[in-house]
Amino acid sequence: MAKVAFLGLGVMGYPMAGHLLKKGHEVTVYNRTAAKAAKWVAEFGGSSKATPREAAAGQAFVVACVGNDEDLRAVTIGPRGAFESLEAGAIFIDHTTASAIVARELHAVAKAAGKGFVDAPVSGGQAGAESGALTIMCGGDADDYARAEPIVAAYAKASRLMGPAGSGQLTKMVNQICISGLVQALAEGLHFAKRAGLDPDAVIEVISKGAAQSWQMENRHKTMLAGEFDFGFAVNWMRKDLAICFDEARRNGASLPAAALVDQFYAEVQALGGGRWDTSSLIARLEAFSALQKP
Repeated sequence: MAKVAFLGLGVMGYPMAGHLLKKGHEVTVYNRTAAKAAKWVAEFGGSSKATPREAAAGQAFVVACVGNDEDLRAVTIGPRGAFESLEAGAIFIDHTTASAIVARELHAVAKAAGKGFVDAPVSGGQAGAESGALTIMCGGDADDYARAEPIVAAYAKASRLMGPAGSGQLTKMVNQICISGLVQALAEGLHFAKRAGLDPDAVIEVISKGAAQSWQMENRHKTMLAGEFDFGFAVNWMRKDLAICFDEARRNGASLPAAALVDQFYAEVQALGGGRWDTSSLIARLEAFSALQKP
């Protein structure tokens, strides 16, 4: 069992930190909104600190799950950031979905000071965080990953080192590119089934047993048909992630025409007031468009 600090108690970090404590680790938390940290301590135990620097002091591992590159820099190398007190030999594990650039930057800073850094974005959403069944894709040095792996096992069903620093973030970009296309295809299929007078639930029951099957189909089709989008990964966050993908693609020369198109569809969902809707709300855009058409 280890001494662990957890920075960032959002919809993902809150349950992830809880799993660490339940597994017997000594957990100290930090959250930008102190009331959220106090609520976590009241629910799980452990302790909270007022700054990342205080939370990281004396810890063998510091784990972060924050919003974006700048949030990550703020809790690491910013004023009162964790790197100010992170001890030599300690490992920083970053679960933020961020750029490969910031992962490599922070890895270099950490290694220069004799500390470890593993970029470790996750897949599985809020449900995966709550059930402790996330998939984690990691980048960094092999020895740092080997030390980090038993820690992330508290909330992961699978994790793998994908390569040097930044490789975890690059793999997460692939994940988001694939998901965007899958959700759009599922939305179009369900929309078409309804317009064609088919029973969409029956359609899914049949085609989910064949080559069209996907996690999105199994877990999102019922709520998509019901117009329920108040859970899971929000459209605003998906557009943030896709922007990271496009930025990286401009550097490596990759062509992402389908992802770019779906990103514009998500912009239209935002215009409908759906920025906080789940990413499966792409079907709402199709329904809204059809409602404007003449029969």
